[in-house]
Amino acid sequence: MSSCVSVDMLSDEPNPGARPLKRDSEQKILSATLRLNNNFLSDLTGLMDTLSALYATHFTTSNLLLTKQHHSLSFRQVLNQLKELRLLYLHGNRICKLSEVDKLAALPFLHTITLHGNPIVTEREYRTHLIGTLPHVKMIDFSAVTKQERELTSVWQRSRNPRKSTGHSKVD
Repeated sequence: MSSCVSVDMLSDEPNPGARPLKRDSEQKILSATLRLNNNFLSDLTGLMDTLSALYATHFTTSNLLLTKQHHSLSFRQVLNQLKELRLLYLHGNRICKLSEVDKLAALPFLHTITLHGNPIVTEREYRTHLIGTLPHVKMIDFSAVTKQERELTSVWQRSRNPRKSTGHSKVD
């Protein structure tokens, strides 16, 4: 996100929604949701500064919607600063590698994520990888994570790394 985009965001009024925006005494937006969908963002550099200028409580943003980007989006470093993030919609963002979502494990409250419409959903172990990487996640692509999926993920993880699961190391 270039400084030019940030300036535009600061001077433009957000599109009106079903409910009017609430603002504090400094005219900063009072909301826990940020929607940046259907745009041409390819970089989120400067997002935190922009959030500071626009939102009264940007560090407690709990819902972030970054859907249908028109370029591949590098998001990990910026999103990891949003420690209170609970809901993250990243569908349609051209995310190609499962490892791209690994850093989201640093978000302790993340319980809902969407990634459908990304190339990674065709990976064989897509849901299993997400459940293993994001232990607090309860919904993936609008589908609940079941107890059985958690159990199977645990077995899958142990089979991929038997040394770690047994606590024993092999001595040659």
